[in-house]
Amino acid sequence: MREVRSSDFGEQARIKMFFPRKGTQLTPPHNSIDFNWKDYCPMVFRNLRELFKLNAADYMMSICGDDGLRELSSPGKSGSLFYLSHDDRFVIKTLKKSELKVLLKMLPHYYDHVQAHDNTLITKFFGAHRISLRRGKKVRFVVMGNMFCTELRIHRRYDLKGSSQGRFTNKDEIDESTTLKDLDLTYEFHMDRLLRDSLFKQISLDCGFLESQQIIDYSLLLGLHFRAPEHLKSLLEPPDAEQAENTNHMVDGVISQGELLIPPRALLLVTHEPTSVSTAPGPHVRGDALKAYSIGNKEADLLLPGTGRLRVQLGVNMPAQANHKLITDSAEVELFEVYDVVLYLGIIDILQEYNMKKKIEHACKSLKYDHLAISAVEPSFYSKRFVTFLERMFPLQP
Repeated sequence: MREVRSSDFGEQARIKMFFPRKGTQLTPPHNSIDFNWKDYCPMVFRNLRELFKLNAADYMMSICGDDGLRELSSPGKSGSLFYLSHDDRFVIKTLKKSELKVLLKMLPHYYDHVQAHDNTLITKFFGAHRISLRRGKKVRFVVMGNMFCTELRIHRRYDLKGSSQGRFTNKDEIDESTTLKDLDLTYEFHMDRLLRDSLFKQISLDCGFLESQQIIDYSLLLGLHFRAPEHLKSLLEPPDAEQAENTNHMVDGVISQGELLIPPRALLLVTHEPTSVSTAPGPHVRGDALKAYSIGNKEADLLLPGTGRLRVQLGVNMPAQANHKLITDSAEVELFEVYDVVLYLGIIDILQEYNMKKKIEHACKSLKYDHLAISAVEPSFYSKRFVTFLERMFPLQP
């Protein structure tokens, strides 16, 4: 594989191919209609796939194999369509022409950033393409890593921007597959001191990069795996006052205070052993093993009793305690529900520049709402507000 050159970037760095239904000497036959295929910056994305340790054949089979793609519901207002590869490793997102232009403009700096930072939390881009149909319809899309590619079930999903205006979900629409927003989040996450330090060091680097590219509207995509999901009922159904009176007992190892359930310790940080964790290629194969304060500043694995042993990486298999503060009548006593959780997280939606359209949106919304609470703000303020929000979400432990 050769080094990337400046000529490998930009809209002119592309490959075009025609795919007739009957096939040619260079293209296979297929059951769809004739179409033209355009591959943007192919050498750059080829190098990125190598950098992310993706096997080229596996990548093509995941995206173009006979098993097809699964359409996902879109959590945002962009109108983009999302698809998931059959092996859950890749997400395909349709792009507006303006988003593709931002990606291609940013690509040289993005390439340098992800090359310099193995643990970056920013979306991993694996390819950018366009399909043109006979009648002139053009579909642009990008292939990305799926941040929730894990054997563990994701019980809660959040899209967090650090803004508050309109950042909530209608309670009648919430189920396990719903992507929730900032004002829906009722947890603080307590994490090992060194893991937290590593997380915020990288968040600062990634936000600095996005600020330098004049990017706003990005989010932290957060997935929660609860180690005792059967006890989540108390989050969805408020405890009945009569049932909650004066009861303290133990059921199946779970401390019960009325309807306040505290599951037993369900995960453990242990010293990293390379031979004991999976090394199979996947979206999370790149990145360092992290050190944990609680095991003497040594590289850590996550031991899940009854499930297995997982490598702890930045944004992947990160253990924490989720604290949910309960509303009580007493001003002197604070009660919390505490859950052991495994976190999956990354920074997504990084293709919105703070352009003239966003500046006008900021001016108009500022007349109606608090200008500090809206999403459309200038990049340096967006970055600071985003980090401040996450610092409150992951408070530093004494």
